[in-house]
Amino acid sequence: MALNARLDHRNPLVFDTHELGRRPGALQRLSREIEAPADLGIQGVIGVPEGAPVKLELRLESVMDGVLVTGTARARAEGECVRCLEPVELRLEADFQEMFSYPDADDRGRVKAEPADDAEEDEDRLFLEDGLFDLEPVLRDAVVLALPMQPVCQDDCPGLCSECGVRLADDPEHHHDAVDIRWAALQGLAGSPEDGEKDEMSGDAPRSARAAEKQEK
Repeated sequence: MALNARLDHRNPLVFDTHELGRRPGALQRLSREIEAPADLGIQGVIGVPEGAPVKLELRLESVMDGVLVTGTARARAEGECVRCLEPVELRLEADFQEMFSYPDADDRGRVKAEPADDAEEDEDRLFLEDGLFDLEPVLRDAVVLALPMQPVCQDDCPGLCSECGVRLADDPEHHHDAVDIRWAALQGLAGSPEDGEKDEMSGDAPRSARAAEKQEK
Protein backbone atom coordinates (compact mmCIF):
# COMPACT_ATOMS: atom_id res chain seq x y z
CA MET A 1 0.00 0.00 0.00
CA ALA A 2 1.25 3.47 -0.81
CA LEU A 3 1.81 6.12 1.80
CA ASN A 4 -1.38 7.14 3.55
CA ALA A 5 -2.99 10.25 2.06
CA ARG A 6 -3.32 13.06 4.62
CA LEU A 7 -4.73 11.29 7.64
CA ASP A 8 -7.11 13.27 9.82
CA HIS A 9 -6.34 12.99 13.53
CA ARG A 10 -10.02 13.69 14.26
CA ASN A 11 -11.00 10.40 12.66
CA PRO A 12 -11.66 7.94 15.55
CA LEU A 13 -9.82 5.19 13.68
CA VAL A 14 -6.67 7.28 13.24
CA PHE A 15 -4.10 6.92 16.04
CA ASP A 16 -1.09 9.01 17.03
CA THR A 17 2.25 7.32 17.81
CA HIS A 18 4.28 10.41 18.75
CA GLU A 19 4.44 9.40 22.41
CA LEU A 20 6.53 6.38 21.44
CA GLY A 21 9.24 8.72 20.19
CA ARG A 22 10.63 6.18 17.70
CA ARG A 23 12.35 4.48 20.61
CA PRO A 24 12.56 0.71 19.95
CA GLY A 25 10.92 -1.13 22.83
CA ALA A 26 8.65 1.77 23.87
CA LEU A 27 5.07 0.66 24.58
CA GLN A 28 1.73 2.39 24.67
CA ARG A 29 -1.69 0.90 25.54
CA LEU A 30 -4.88 2.51 24.31
CA SER A 31 -8.60 1.89 24.81
CA ARG A 32 -11.16 3.55 22.59
CA GLU A 33 -14.83 3.09 21.76
CA ILE A 34 -15.88 4.10 18.26
CA GLU A 35 -18.98 3.96 16.09
CA ALA A 36 -18.81 1.23 13.47
CA PRO A 37 -18.21 2.50 9.93
CA ALA A 38 -20.53 1.44 7.13
CA ASP A 39 -20.28 -2.08 5.71
CA LEU A 40 -18.19 -3.49 8.54
CA GLY A 41 -18.50 -7.22 7.96
CA ILE A 42 -19.52 -9.62 5.20
CA GLN A 43 -21.86 -7.67 2.96
CA GLY A 44 -25.32 -9.21 2.62
CA VAL A 45 -24.53 -11.94 5.18
CA ILE A 46 -23.56 -10.61 8.61
CA GLY A 47 -21.81 -7.58 10.04
CA VAL A 48 -21.67 -4.86 12.67
CA PRO A 49 -24.50 -2.33 12.11
CA GLU A 50 -23.31 1.12 11.09
CA GLY A 51 -23.01 3.35 14.13
CA ALA A 52 -22.98 0.45 16.63
CA PRO A 53 -20.34 0.70 19.38
CA VAL A 54 -17.02 -1.03 18.76
CA LYS A 55 -14.60 -1.33 21.67
CA LEU A 56 -10.90 -1.30 20.77
CA GLU A 57 -8.02 -2.41 22.98
CA LEU A 58 -4.64 -1.62 21.42
CA ARG A 59 -0.99 -2.22 22.25
CA LEU A 60 1.47 -0.05 20.31
CA GLU A 61 5.11 -1.14 20.32
CA SER A 62 7.92 0.82 18.71
CA VAL A 63 10.35 -1.35 16.73
CA MET A 64 13.25 -0.56 14.41
CA ASP A 65 11.15 -0.34 11.24
CA GLY A 66 7.96 1.18 12.59
CA VAL A 67 5.15 0.57 15.08
CA LEU A 68 3.70 -2.89 15.72
CA VAL A 69 0.01 -2.65 16.55
CA THR A 70 -1.68 -5.54 18.36
CA GLY A 71 -5.29 -5.33 19.40
CA THR A 72 -8.80 -6.69 19.86
CA ALA A 73 -12.11 -5.32 18.63
CA ARG A 74 -15.37 -6.24 20.38
CA ALA A 75 -18.84 -5.53 19.02
CA ARG A 76 -22.27 -7.00 18.30
CA ALA A 77 -22.86 -8.43 14.84
CA GLU A 78 -26.22 -8.98 13.14
CA GLY A 79 -27.29 -11.07 10.16
CA GLU A 80 -29.67 -13.85 9.23
CA CYS A 81 -29.53 -17.63 9.39
CA VAL A 82 -28.57 -19.11 6.02
CA ARG A 83 -30.89 -22.08 6.64
CA CYS A 84 -34.13 -20.59 7.97
CA LEU A 85 -33.57 -16.83 7.34
CA GLU A 86 -34.29 -15.94 10.97
CA PRO A 87 -32.33 -13.01 12.49
CA VAL A 88 -28.96 -13.91 14.00
CA GLU A 89 -27.10 -11.87 16.59
CA LEU A 90 -23.70 -12.72 18.03
CA ARG A 91 -20.85 -11.18 19.99
CA LEU A 92 -17.84 -10.44 17.86
CA GLU A 93 -14.27 -10.54 19.11
CA ALA A 94 -11.66 -9.93 16.43
CA ASP A 95 -7.92 -10.03 17.12
CA PHE A 96 -5.39 -8.40 14.83
CA GLN A 97 -1.72 -7.49 14.54
CA GLU A 98 -0.18 -5.19 11.95
CA MET A 99 3.11 -3.42 11.32
CA PHE A 100 2.96 0.25 10.31
CA SER A 101 6.31 1.12 8.78
CA TYR A 102 8.25 4.37 9.02
CA PRO A 103 8.65 5.95 5.58
CA ASP A 104 12.29 5.91 4.46
CA ALA A 105 13.81 9.41 4.72
CA ASP A 106 17.09 11.06 3.87
CA ASP A 107 19.24 13.09 6.27
CA ARG A 108 16.99 16.13 5.94
CA GLY A 109 13.85 14.15 6.74
CA ARG A 110 12.39 14.14 3.25
CA VAL A 111 10.74 11.01 1.95
CA LYS A 112 12.90 9.16 -0.53
CA ALA A 113 11.62 7.93 -3.86
CA GLU A 114 10.68 4.29 -3.57
CA PRO A 115 12.60 1.91 -5.87
CA ALA A 116 10.51 0.40 -8.64
CA ASP A 117 11.67 -3.10 -7.66
CA ASP A 118 9.95 -2.73 -4.31
CA ALA A 119 6.62 -1.59 -5.74
CA GLU A 120 4.88 -4.94 -5.34
CA GLU A 121 6.21 -5.41 -1.81
CA ASP A 122 5.06 -1.92 -0.80
CA GLU A 123 1.51 -2.65 -1.96
CA ASP A 124 1.15 -4.98 1.02
CA ARG A 125 2.72 -2.56 3.51
CA LEU A 126 1.03 0.03 5.68
CA PHE A 127 2.90 3.22 6.51
CA LEU A 128 2.87 5.85 9.20
CA GLU A 129 2.18 9.39 8.07
CA ASP A 130 3.55 12.08 10.36
CA GLY A 131 3.34 9.62 13.22
CA LEU A 132 -0.30 8.73 12.46
CA PHE A 133 -1.81 5.47 11.27
CA ASP A 134 -5.29 4.50 10.04
CA LEU A 135 -6.62 1.34 11.68
CA GLU A 136 -9.73 0.99 9.49
CA PRO A 137 -8.37 -1.38 6.79
CA VAL A 138 -6.85 -3.61 9.48
CA LEU A 139 -10.11 -3.60 11.46
CA ARG A 140 -12.16 -4.51 8.39
CA ASP A 141 -9.94 -7.48 7.54
CA ALA A 142 -10.00 -8.72 11.15
CA VAL A 143 -13.79 -8.48 11.42
CA VAL A 144 -14.36 -10.39 8.18
CA LEU A 145 -12.03 -13.18 9.32
CA ALA A 146 -13.74 -13.39 12.73
CA LEU A 147 -17.30 -13.64 11.36
CA PRO A 148 -18.90 -16.89 10.15
CA MET A 149 -19.29 -17.09 6.38
CA GLN A 150 -22.56 -19.03 6.84
CA PRO A 151 -24.19 -17.92 10.10
CA VAL A 152 -26.89 -20.13 11.62
CA CYS A 153 -29.37 -19.45 14.42
CA GLN A 154 -28.39 -22.79 16.01
CA ASP A 155 -26.00 -25.53 15.00
CA ASP A 156 -28.79 -28.06 14.31
CA CYS A 157 -31.17 -25.66 12.55
CA PRO A 158 -33.25 -27.83 10.15
CA GLY A 159 -33.96 -24.91 7.83
CA LEU A 160 -37.10 -24.44 5.73
CA CYS A 161 -39.39 -26.94 4.04
CA SER A 162 -38.34 -27.18 0.42
CA GLU A 163 -41.98 -27.53 -0.72
CA CYS A 164 -43.89 -24.90 1.24
CA GLY A 165 -41.20 -22.83 3.00
CA VAL A 166 -42.40 -23.39 6.57
CA ARG A 167 -39.70 -23.14 9.28
CA LEU A 168 -39.11 -26.75 10.33
CA ALA A 169 -37.86 -25.84 13.83
CA ASP A 170 -41.35 -24.49 14.59
CA ASP A 171 -43.08 -27.67 13.38
CA PRO A 172 -40.89 -30.74 13.89
CA GLU A 173 -43.66 -33.07 12.66
CA HIS A 174 -44.14 -31.17 9.42
CA HIS A 175 -44.13 -33.33 6.30
CA HIS A 176 -45.77 -33.80 2.90
CA ASP A 177 -47.12 -37.08 1.49
CA ALA A 178 -44.75 -38.20 -1.21
CA VAL A 179 -46.22 -38.93 -4.64
CA ASP A 180 -44.38 -41.29 -7.00
CA ILE A 181 -44.26 -39.45 -10.32
CA ARG A 182 -44.24 -42.82 -12.12
CA TRP A 183 -47.86 -43.42 -11.01
CA ALA A 184 -49.08 -39.85 -11.33
CA ALA A 185 -50.18 -40.29 -14.98
CA LEU A 186 -52.06 -43.52 -14.22
CA GLN A 187 -53.84 -41.89 -11.31
CA GLY A 188 -55.10 -39.24 -13.70
CA LEU A 189 -56.47 -41.88 -16.07
CA ALA A 190 -58.13 -43.88 -13.30
CA GLY A 191 -60.89 -41.34 -12.86
CA SER A 192 -61.56 -40.74 -16.60
CA PRO A 193 -64.67 -42.33 -18.27
CA GLU A 194 -64.22 -45.22 -20.72
CA ASP A 195 -65.05 -44.87 -24.41
CA GLY A 196 -68.49 -46.37 -24.05
CA GLU A 197 -69.31 -44.14 -21.13
CA LYS A 198 -68.24 -41.13 -23.15
CA ASP A 199 -70.62 -42.08 -25.94
CA GLU A 200 -73.54 -42.47 -23.55
CA MET A 201 -72.76 -39.19 -21.87
CA SER A 202 -72.73 -37.48 -25.27
CA GLY A 203 -76.08 -39.01 -26.28
CA ASP A 204 -74.64 -41.36 -28.94
CA ALA A 205 -75.57 -45.04 -28.78
CA PRO A 206 -72.90 -47.73 -29.18
CA ARG A 207 -72.26 -49.03 -32.70
CA SER A 208 -73.98 -52.42 -31.99
CA ALA A 209 -77.21 -50.64 -31.01
CA ARG A 210 -77.22 -48.55 -34.19
CA ALA A 211 -76.66 -51.70 -36.34
CA ALA A 212 -79.64 -53.52 -34.73
CA GLU A 213 -81.86 -50.54 -35.38
CA LYS A 214 -81.05 -50.63 -39.12
CA GLN A 215 -81.90 -54.35 -39.35
CA GLU A 216 -85.33 -53.77 -37.88
CA LYS A 217 -86.03 -51.14 -40.50
